[in-house]
Amino acid sequence: MMRPGHTLRRGTALAAVLLAGMATSAQAQFSGDPGSGAGGAPTAGSAPASDAGADRQAKRGERQQKKRQVRVDPYLEVGQILSADLKNGGDVLTYTTVAVGVDASIVTRRAELAGTLRYEHRFGESGGLGDADIVSGLARGRIEVSRGFNLEAGALATRTSADGRGADGLFLGSASNAADLYSFYAGPTLVQRIGDLDLGAGYRFGYTKVDVGSVPALAPGAAAQDVFDSSTNHVAWASVGQRPGDLPFGWQVSGGYEREDASQLDQRFEGKYARADVTVPIGPTVALLGGVGYEDIEIGQRDPVLGAGGVPVRDAAGRFVADTSKPRQLSFDTEGLIWDAGVMWQPSRRTSLTAKIGRRYGDTIYTGSFSYRPDHATSFQVGVYDGLSSLGRGMSSGLSALPTQFDPTRNPLSGDVDTCVFGEASSGCLNNQLGNVNAFQYRNRGVQAVMSSRYGRWSYGVGLGYDRRRLLVPAGSVIANLDGVTDQSYYLFLSAGRPLDSASDISITGYLNYFDNGAPGASDVQSAGLSAAYSRRFWRGLTGTAAASLNAFDQDGFNSELIGSALVGLRYNF
Repeated sequence: MMRPGHTLRRGTALAAVLLAGMATSAQAQFSGDPGSGAGGAPTAGSAPASDAGADRQAKRGERQQKKRQVRVDPYLEVGQILSADLKNGGDVLTYTTVAVGVDASIVTRRAELAGTLRYEHRFGESGGLGDADIVSGLARGRIEVSRGFNLEAGALATRTSADGRGADGLFLGSASNAADLYSFYAGPTLVQRIGDLDLGAGYRFGYTKVDVGSVPALAPGAAAQDVFDSSTNHVAWASVGQRPGDLPFGWQVSGGYEREDASQLDQRFEGKYARADVTVPIGPTVALLGGVGYEDIEIGQRDPVLGAGGVPVRDAAGRFVADTSKPRQLSFDTEGLIWDAGVMWQPSRRTSLTAKIGRRYGDTIYTGSFSYRPDHATSFQVGVYDGLSSLGRGMSSGLSALPTQFDPTRNPLSGDVDTCVFGEASSGCLNNQLGNVNAFQYRNRGVQAVMSSRYGRWSYGVGLGYDRRRLLVPAGSVIANLDGVTDQSYYLFLSAGRPLDSASDISITGYLNYFDNGAPGASDVQSAGLSAAYSRRFWRGLTGTAAASLNAFDQDGFNSELIGSALVGLRYNF
C-alpha cells in the first residue's frame, strides 16, 4: 500500500509540473489550430501545457546525452522526370530539374535548429510543360540567449492548393490551382523562477504571403470564395504562478493580446484575455484543473467593390477588391466571462492525458491532449482543439509547435517539403493550415494524431487528423452568403525508410486526403498518392536516386486522374 505522505508528495509534484508548464503556454489562448494550444490545450506537435515542465526535463536530459552536432549539407542535384496520366490517355510530360539546396541539423548547448531549403529550376521538354522556378523549405530553431530566455523562429516555403474547391494533384508547371505560400514567425520567450514564483512571458511576430499566378479553375457550378493575399500577426502574453507548497494547490494568473491585419478585404482580428487558473492534486497521478477569466475578441472586414449587376469585382488572381470607401463590418464579436474545467492524469513521466470542457466564443468548447513515449525511439501524441483562426495566424502557431529537431523529408519526385515532420521528442503536421488558402477568418474544431518510431532498421512516421472550419463573414456584407459555410477535411500521411546496406537506402511515403465541401454547388475532393525511392552512394558525396510514384485525384466536374511518374537523378553533397 502506498503511504499517505508519499501520495501527497507525488500529487504535489504533479501539480508543480502542471504550473511550471503553464507558465509557457499562455500564448495558447487565441488560435484554434493544432499546435496553437486551442485555448490552453496544446495538441499534436507541441507538448501539452500541463506536462510541458516534464517534457522540458526529458528534453534537457536528452540534450545532455547528445554530443555536439553541427551538420550542414549543401548540395547540387540534377534529375530527369517523366509523368503521364495513366487513365485518360493524356500527354506524357518530361522535364529536367536542376536544384541547389542545403539541409541542416544543429544541436549545441545553447541552440537547436532543423531545416531544409531548396531552389529548383525546371526545364520543360514535352507535353506543353513550361519552365518554372520553385523555392521550398522548412526550418525551426531556438537559441538560448541566457538561462530561461530564448529566441525562437520558424519558416516555410511551399506550394499548395489555391482553392480547396479546385483541382488537386501534382503542381507541375503552370498548374491552374497552385499557390506559392511563404510564412515565418519569430520572437522571444522567457521562463524564470524567482523565489516561489514561476514567471513566463513572450512575444511572437508572424508574416504569411500567398502568390497566385491565375484564377483557380473550379468545377462547373462551384462558387469561388476568396484567395488569401498577405497578413501580419502579433501575439504577446505573460503569466505568474506558484507551485504547491505553502498552499495545497497551484495557481497562475495570465493575460495576453493578439492582433492580425490581413490585406485581403482589409481584415482585422483583435483579441485580449485575462484569466486565473488553479491546479488541485487529488492523488499521486491525478489533478483537477480549473480556470476563469475574461475575453474580448473582434473580427472585421470591408465589403468588396461591386461591379455591373451587383457582382463583386475580382482582380487577376481571383481575389475580391476591397471597397475602402465603406467602414469595416464585424464578422465576429464576443466579450465576457470564460471558464474551463478538467482533469490531468500523469501516471509516469512518459504518459500524460489532459481533458477539458469550458465556455468560450459564446459556445461550449472541448479540448484535450494525450502524449505517450514508451521508449526513446517512439513518440505518440493526440490533440483535440477548438478555437478561432485564419491562414496567417494558423501558420504562425503551427510552425511554432513543430519540434526543433526533426528529419526534414521531401517528395522524391516533386521536391515538395512533406507536410508532417517527425522527431524523437515530438512531431507535427501542417495539413490543416495547407489544405486551403482561403482568405476568411474561421472557427475550427478537430483532432490530430502523430506517431513516430523505429522497428528494427525501419524508421517510420504517421500523421492523421480531422478538421472542421466554419467561415466567419459579416451578416450585412454583400458576400454574406459565405457566412457559416462549413468545410471538413480528413487526412493521412505516412513515411518509412531504412538503410539496405552501408551505401544504399530506400524510403516510402504515402498520403490520403478527403475534402468535404460545404459551399453550395461545390463537390467533394479526394486524392491519394504513394511514392518510393532508392538511393545509392557511389563516390564520396555523389549519390544516385531512382524513384516512382502514383497519384490519384477524383472530383465531380473534373476528369479523374491517375498519374504515374518516374525519376532518375544524381546529387552531390559538398
